[in-house]
Amino acid sequence: MSNRSVINTDRAPAAIGTYSQAIKAGSTVYLSGQIPLDPTTMTLVEGDMEAQIRRVFDNLAAVCEAAGGGLQDIVKLNIFLTDLSHFALVNEVMASYFQQPYPARAAIGVAALPKGAGVEMDGIMDIA
Repeated sequence: MSNRSVINTDRAPAAIGTYSQAIKAGSTVYLSGQIPLDPTTMTLVEGDMEAQIRRVFDNLAAVCEAAGGGLQDIVKLNIFLTDLSHFALVNEVMASYFQQPYPARAAIGVAALPKGAGVEMDGIMDIA
């Protein structure tokens, strides 16, 4: 018998491929990548890069809450940017969503992201 369960919420964008929004295995939750899609319209948010980053954090927060936790339960966060010049902006916006101790993190420059997004994030939560 598996100790895995699927996490799903309509407060975050539906999966646009063959994946789940998150999978819980024991007390660990693996969060799939979130891009700045509005969960109601399934279109990229309008506005600047800050609006995209905030939408991604809001989407991640919704999935975390559906799993029984919150952003503070993220122990590892991966950030993918199509333009690494936005690194400082990610730090600034992230500081309004997280408190210390911050999660372990990686920021990776990529050539492109789904639907032309400028940012995507995934992570791992511990809700023990």
